[in-house]
Amino acid sequence: MPKAIELQGVTFGYDLRLPVVEDVDLSIATGEFIAIFGPNGGGKTTLLKLLMGFIQPQKGSISILGKTPEEARSEIGYVPQFASFDKQFPISALEVVMMGALSLPRKMATERALKALKQVNLESLAHQPFGTLSGGQAQRVLIARALTTAPRLLLLDEPTASIDMETEREIYTLLLELRKKMTILMVTHDLHSVLERADRFISVQRSVHIFSSEEVCHHFVHGLYHPPRSL
Repeated sequence: MPKAIELQGVTFGYDLRLPVVEDVDLSIATGEFIAIFGPNGGGKTTLLKLLMGFIQPQKGSISILGKTPEEARSEIGYVPQFASFDKQFPISALEVVMMGALSLPRKMATERALKALKQVNLESLAHQPFGTLSGGQAQRVLIARALTTAPRLLLLDEPTASIDMETEREIYTLLLELRKKMTILMVTHDLHSVLERADRFISVQRSVHIFSSEEVCHHFVHGLYHPPRSL
């Protein structure tokens, strides 16, 4: 079975003189739950864009599920930050989820969307305006949208930001259930909450470093975003 993600010597920069990520080697097995952390501007979003094939590395190679990112895109689910959505836009929760299945006939897209809403326990709110949902409900709707294509790889950008602790627990319970069927990479600034849930942790600050949960605990002692020392 191919690795879920394989990067070899990947470098990318919007300005050719200053790489955002540089010489990245990364191997992630199928079924892992990975937490990604690092300072703002450190390259986390750029790494996600590279994995989805939205930008191309200037050096190195990327394999997603044994394919190029472009070839694998239909098998990747992406959950953006909730803050990037306009809550005033007149659209229902069901219609938001259906946006993840636009390539399908409407009847099939509706069926997929309702099934995905059931997975996140929100089928009762299918016809409620998206803008009236709580932060946690809206985040689960966005996760449902990503599930409509039954992805093998799920990428999430800070899915627990700005939600209460109870909703956070619900989302983690959902993600731990989903990891039985897919590989999960989650960007987060809240490592304390994910510490006992993720398999490994990836620090992104131009270069990429991988930590176990024990190493992350030790890393906190020294300050989160410096290059790794001997652990």
